Amino acid sequence: MTGRSERPEIRSFAQATASARALMTSGRRRILGIVGAPGAGKSTLAGALVRELGPETALVPMDGFHLAQAELERLGRAERKGAPDTFDTAGYVALLRRLPAAGQGEVVSAPLFNRDLEESIAGAIPVAPEVTLVVTEGNYLLLDTGAWVDVRELLDEAWFITVPDEDRLERLVARHLAGGRSPAEAQVWAHGSDERNTELVAATADAADRSVSAGVVAEVHRRVMEDWAP
Repeated sequence: MTGRSERPEIRSFAQATASARALMTSGRRRILGIVGAPGAGKSTLAGALVRELGPETALVPMDGFHLAQAELERLGRAERKGAPDTFDTAGYVALLRRLPAAGQGEVVSAPLFNRDLEESIAGAIPVAPEVTLVVTEGNYLLLDTGAWVDVRELLDEAWFITVPDEDRLERLVARHLAGGRSPAEAQVWAHGSDERNTELVAATADAADRSVSAGVVAEVHRRVMEDWAP
């Protein structure tokens, strides 16, 4: 792990792909963590890497460990869903420990957060035995408080995405609108709860091994739009 001043920067998707592929040559299953503030483009980059690198990789997002909506309401935390204490952190840590220790031929199942339902679905992501690189992404992989402190040591490498606030906020508002919130509600969430979480995440950047420039996420977005173009 290197300090911020020494941390190498990934400046293209080709470089990101090459760096991730290098982790797949050790002969054992490795875990790459992609970190960034809400709206930074973590899922975009992680998904693109897994598609590019093929069936020997799997994407296991941290978001699968959201507590159920009913439990958040019981705990009085529903209005700040997405904060560190609204996840089953111990469950996430247990999965990260299990992934590299899986027995020969064992399929490890992971949960998936469904944005349409706003709930996690257990066992929705199968990690096949041939997977040599698991890519996990989320806000709090480098957090050094509570049960989150155990996550960092379970990552073979961690990348931190840096993007301008205006780009990040634009994506956040669009995400909330797509999730069914009104324009006013989308603005409140993006500039309220999400921004409080952003401050927490930004403070963890020094714990990453590499930084990822905003240009890499923009490049992936352009590729996606080109693929969708008629």
